[in-house]
Amino acid sequence: MPAISPPALRPGQRVAIVAPARKISPTEVELARQTLTGWGLEVVLGESIGAASHQFAGDDNLRRRDFQRQLDDPSIRAIFCARGGYGTARLVDELDFRAFAESPKWVAGFSDVTVLNSHLLHLGYQSIHGVMPVLFGQENGEAALASLHHALFKESGTCEAFAHELNRPGTATGELVGGNLSLLHTLTGTGSQASFAGRILFLEDLDEYLYHIDRMLLHLHRSGQLAGLAGLAVGHFSQMRDNTVPFGQSAYEIIDHYAQRYAFPVGYGFPVGHEADNQALVVGRAATLTVDAAGSRLSQ
Repeated sequence: MPAISPPALRPGQRVAIVAPARKISPTEVELARQTLTGWGLEVVLGESIGAASHQFAGDDNLRRRDFQRQLDDPSIRAIFCARGGYGTARLVDELDFRAFAESPKWVAGFSDVTVLNSHLLHLGYQSIHGVMPVLFGQENGEAALASLHHALFKESGTCEAFAHELNRPGTATGELVGGNLSLLHTLTGTGSQASFAGRILFLEDLDEYLYHIDRMLLHLHRSGQLAGLAGLAVGHFSQMRDNTVPFGQSAYEIIDHYAQRYAFPVGYGFPVGHEADNQALVVGRAATLTVDAAGSRLSQ
């Protein structure tokens, strides 16, 4: 069955900002609160905003309780994860999605929030991979914010990338799955793993050693997860690191090393990931990937 889409947002509805991972202050989400209010939405800050337990936004129980409250409240029509970092996976097994299933709502974020994007798709629901409140004010981020607005208010859009020498031409259709490579790798074999079969996978990552990228792609290949892909869209691989003895390939070249073993189309350079131009994608929504001499396009 196709993944279920939450209803489009409408002006006047309530939305929540919560922090399921790293700690964050109310000041750091103030611009996001003002922006969402400017979109006609009523913004609620969860109890995790401003809470702290070492690097986390409160201990696991507090963050879980906060997220559960927003899932269960039928008046909250979207949940924005304030920032990434680490910690969302510590909560997900004990979250109860029964009330959410009665009244699905948007969950939005990226990076560590890939856990929720994948978990929700595994349960059969769409969510948004897009810029988070802590980053709403970053320079050159206007396109990212505009695309988030389009996704929330159910406007169709196209994410485009320039031609790249590693592109493999072709056209693919299928639901979109993906996000942060490190998190997708971590979710393998868990109750939050969403199937890649027949879907278009998109990938991004930040601050990883190049041999880690190879190790994770090798695992996805050996575990059979790449075999059934309809297509592959590759986003930002930012601030990659290398050892004293160089690995010898860039992140894109590593991905190409494994993609060459399959026949699906591949497009590189999509504006998705840990850069200011991080355009929103709806995980679980049907998409078309087109890769040709002009570049790559991902339409939803």
